[in-house]
Amino acid sequence: MEVLTPRDVPLGGLRAMTVRRTLPQRQRSLIGAWCFLDHYGPDDLDEAEGMVVPPHPHTGLATVSWLFTGEIEHRDSAGHHAVVRPGEMNLMTAGRGISHSEYSTPATRVLHGAQLWLALPDADRQVEPSFEHYVPEPVRGDGWEARVFLGSLLGSESTVLTHSPLLGAELVLQAGTTLRVPVDAAYELGVLVDSGSVRVDGIPRDGLVPRPPQQPPLQAHELGFQEPGAEVLVLAAEEDARLLLLGGPPFGERIVMWWNFVGRSHDEVVRYRAQWESRLDEGDPTRFELPDDDPLAPLHAPPLPTTRMVPRGP
Repeated sequence: MEVLTPRDVPLGGLRAMTVRRTLPQRQRSLIGAWCFLDHYGPDDLDEAEGMVVPPHPHTGLATVSWLFTGEIEHRDSAGHHAVVRPGEMNLMTAGRGISHSEYSTPATRVLHGAQLWLALPDADRQVEPSFEHYVPEPVRGDGWEARVFLGSLLGSESTVLTHSPLLGAELVLQAGTTLRVPVDAAYELGVLVDSGSVRVDGIPRDGLVPRPPQQPPLQAHELGFQEPGAEVLVLAAEEDARLLLLGGPPFGERIVMWWNFVGRSHDEVVRYRAQWESRLDEGDPTRFELPDDDPLAPLHAPPLPTTRMVPRGP
């Protein structure tokens, strides 16, 4: 299993919250269609500002908001206004273009969760923007609990429709629990450990667990990558642990991801940036609108790189 360690990235202004970014990285841009993973908290909001992200644009992707503690208020330019809470998912499909804002609510004292992005396949990346709020029913067994927000796992199936096959689930394991999780052998898999540590082994089609050497446990905040081929994922927790299990078949397309845009070429992303700035400076609605009644002014895009952006992926 390839282990990806996070880098700290400030998000916001002078009292910015810090997020741990494990995807993308130089050695890996995608796990299935998952192209971005920020993990944050638990943050005491008596000492930090929390999440304050004014209106900003997206193209060619879908965002997944998942919380462990706290609440986040969402507004977008397609007219959706919602609050995401622990154990609930907000899925916003940007498609051809959307803008949105995210703010931790005044009642939130501790903020802890993950922000994930999905690259949309080329055939669907210009769809109209949409939004879905979904509350998965937990499923439980001896020493474990799971909430499946995308795809199917452990007898639970999400009703959320996506533009490519996907898996997204939160799993909580009690100390001493070993859980055998049947998975799709065609999927790439990512295991993000939120708390505790978890030993992960993939059992391939021949049914043999690779021994030795034994994979060392994934530690809190690490992301483990499992190549396709495993039909069962064995998760062993020596201490209480919580993790996100993400997956999907190899995406098969090369993407350019810069700021909040996912495109297919440097020139395309440059055009998206120009259209966003034109919306802010001239009110040009060619691609982007703004959320109604947002309390803060929208963000301007940062300067473009000084070199051409190169598509990354397979």
